[in-house]
Parts: sequence; C-alpha cells; structure tokens
Amino acid sequence: MSTTTTNRLESRYAGINLTGETHALSAWFVVTLRFMMGGMMLFAGLGKLTFFREDPFNATGYLVYGVDSASPVSGIYADIAANAVLLDIINVLIPSTQILIGLALIVGGFVRLAAFGGALQMLAFYLGGWEGEWLGFFDNTLVYMVLFLAIGAFAAGRFLGVDRYIEQINVGGQPLIERYPAIRYLLG
Repeated sequence: MSTTTTNRLESRYAGINLTGETHALSAWFVVTLRFMMGGMMLFAGLGKLTFFREDPFNATGYLVYGVDSASPVSGIYADIAANAVLLDIINVLIPSTQILIGLALIVGGFVRLAAFGGALQMLAFYLGGWEGEWLGFFDNTLVYMVLFLAIGAFAAGRFLGVDRYIEQINVGGQPLIERYPAIRYLLG
C-alpha cells in the first residue's frame, strides 16, 4: 500500500482561496467516516422499530417536550404533534429514513442523496434543541450535520462503495454519469 500519494484540494469561494494536499490515507478515513455515520443512522432507525422495543416509536414526546421554547421551530413541531396524520407520517418517516440513510452510507450507494438526507435530519434535530445560545453552535447534531455534508462533498461512495460502479453503468453507449450528468448530485 502506498502512503505517499497525495491529492490536491483547491477551492475558491467569495474571494478566498483554499489549497492543500491530502495524504493517501485520507481515502481510508473518508470510508471510515461514511461507514461510522451510516452505522449510527442505521442503528438509530432500527432502535425505533417495534420489534426492538416494547412500545412503538412515537415522536410526540420529542416534538412537544423535547423542543426548547426558544427554538424557532417549537410552534411548528407542536403543531405536527397535534395533527394525528402528520404525526403518523413522522413516526414512519424518521425510522425508515434513518435506516435507508444508514444502509446507503454503509454500502456506498446514492451517498450524496443519503448524506443530504442525514444533514437535513440533523438540522431538524438541531433546530428542535436550539436554546438560542452561541454554545449551541457546537451541538452534536450540528456537528453530525457538517459530517454528513463532508461525506457528500468528498463523494465518499466512490471509495469502496457501489456508487463507483453505478456511475459507470453503460446506458446508450455511455457511462450513466456522462449520459445523465445531474445524477452526480445523488451519487458519489
């Protein structure tokens, strides 16, 4: 195994230039991060399934009592909890998306879509727990959101993941990613 190969990262945004070189082991850490975050989401979702618990998962407790009153979404979350149809949707949506996000990240398929979904879920949890203090900037759910975004930005599904192979599926004589360039936002 070579550990001397480097890759150059460059970005220019808002007049700021960032450049640097990564170590060859960086790819292994990207895979590890993808796998760890995938496992976290998979087991969070599985833990909410009925056959792993005595009571069925119900988001009411979080939506009504777990949301800080200073949060900008406290009223919205309380309204969701008060609406039986929306609550039923949330009670299915949360565990099922956590399981799907976890599986996608573990196998490395549709990683950017999964990472975006994970980031959105973490943002929703962060906003629910927001107390309006600057220390909330270091809340673990916000950190997880940034980690999910990093997984997507690094196209982590191309490292020991099925996205690498999905992108190369031959469609009309071209690799899928070339024939449908917009799919880059889902894969990688």
